[in-house]
Amino acid sequence: MPITQTREVTAAARLENVRYAIRDLACIADEVAKQGHKILPLNIGDPINFDFQTPQHLIEAVYKAMRDGKNGYAPSPGIKEALGAIRAEAARKGIKSVQDVFVTSGVSEAVDVCLAALVNPGENVLTPSPDYPLYSAVLCKLGIELNTYSLNEDDAWQPDLIDVHGKINSQTRGLVLINPNNPTGSVCSREMLEQIADLARRNNLVIFADEIYDKLILDGGQPERGQTKRGETKRLQTENGKHISMAAVAPDVPVVTFGGLSKNYLAPGWRIGWGIVSGEAAAVKPYIEGIHRLLRARLCANHPEQYAIKPALEGPQDHLPEVLKKLRTRRDLTVTWCNSTPRVSCVAPRGAFYAYPRLDIPEADEIFVKELLLQKHVLVVHGSGFGQKPGTKHFRIVFLPDEKTLTKAYQSIGEFMKERYG
Repeated sequence: MPITQTREVTAAARLENVRYAIRDLACIADEVAKQGHKILPLNIGDPINFDFQTPQHLIEAVYKAMRDGKNGYAPSPGIKEALGAIRAEAARKGIKSVQDVFVTSGVSEAVDVCLAALVNPGENVLTPSPDYPLYSAVLCKLGIELNTYSLNEDDAWQPDLIDVHGKINSQTRGLVLINPNNPTGSVCSREMLEQIADLARRNNLVIFADEIYDKLILDGGQPERGQTKRGETKRLQTENGKHISMAAVAPDVPVVTFGGLSKNYLAPGWRIGWGIVSGEAAAVKPYIEGIHRLLRARLCANHPEQYAIKPALEGPQDHLPEVLKKLRTRRDLTVTWCNSTPRVSCVAPRGAFYAYPRLDIPEADEIFVKELLLQKHVLVVHGSGFGQKPGTKHFRIVFLPDEKTLTKAYQSIGEFMKERYG
C-alpha cells in the first residue's frame, strides 16, 4: 500500500508578519456581500472600479501589439521602445544621471526585485510609518527586520527628519520615500527632499523613490515645513503644482525611481511598472548587475502591454485634466466631511487619491473598520494596517468614487459613529 503523509505542511516562519490590510479586509466584505448587502468600497485604489477609463490610445496600442504578434517573451529589461520612452520621461522630470531603466510587472515587482538585490540578512531599509504595506511585506518575506521612521501628522505628514536620523545605523542600506504618499496623500517639499538626500549622501544609502502618483498633484504646490497643521486646508502656491522628483534633486545619490501605468494612466490591471536607477555610474554599477540577475531569472514583464508605455508618456495627456478635476472635488468633499464630523480630523491630501483621517474613539481602529463594515456596509482600511504613531488611531479613505457615492458613505460613517460613540 502507498504511504499516506499526514504531517501538516507549515508555511515559512518568516511569513508570520506578512500582512496586507487592504485586501485582508476584503474577505470579511465578501461574507457581508453574500448576505445580500451592497458594499460601499472606499478601500482599494483602483480607478477602473469607478468612473475612470483607460485612455483609448493606450488600449489601441496594446491591441495592435497583440495583433502584430507581440505575444511571446520580451527582453528581460523591457522592449527598446518602452525603455527609450522611460529615459525621455526621466529627462523631463529633471533626472540627469540615469544609469539604467527596466520594466516590471507593476511597481510591486520592481520593489520586490530592487529590495532583494540590495539587502543582506542582518541589514535593514528605512520605511515610512504610515506606509504602503507592500514594502513591509517584501522585507518580511526576505527575512529583514523592519526599521520604520515616522511621518509627522502635525507637519503635513512630512518625514520626521529627527526620527529618520535616529533610525539610521551601521546596517541601514536604504530608505523608502513614497511621494506622493499612500496612505496620507502628502507631497514632499523641495526642502524636505534636499534634507533627505543629504542624510542619504552622508550615510551611503540608496533611496527608493516611489513616485507612481507623480502626475496626480491636487494642489498648486507643496507645503513648506511647519505651515500646514492637522485639520487645516490651507493651500500654498509653490513649484507651480508640479511634482519634484527626488532623483532630480540629488543626481549624485543612488536613487531608484519607481513609476508605472497603473495610476497616472488608469491601467492598474495591466501590471506595467518600471524602475529608473540614477546616481554616480561607478557607485551603482554592481547594484544594477544584481537587479538584472533577478530580472533575467523571472523572464520578463507583460509583453504586449509594454507597447502602451511610449504612447502613454509621449502621446496625448488629455485624460489628466479631467482626472484631476474629479479628484480635487472629491478630495475637498472628503476633507470638509472629516473636519466637520465629531471625533474625526484630517490633513488635506495634496496628491494621489487617499485621505488618512485621525479618529478620537475609545477602541482600536481595526475594530472600528470591522464594525463599520458589518453594520453600515462601508469598507475602509484601518490605520494600524499601514502603521501609525503609538496612541493614535486612523483609517484610510480612497476618494475615487463619485460625489453621490462618497456622500452616502460619509453619511453612513457619521451615523455609525454617533450610534456607537455618542
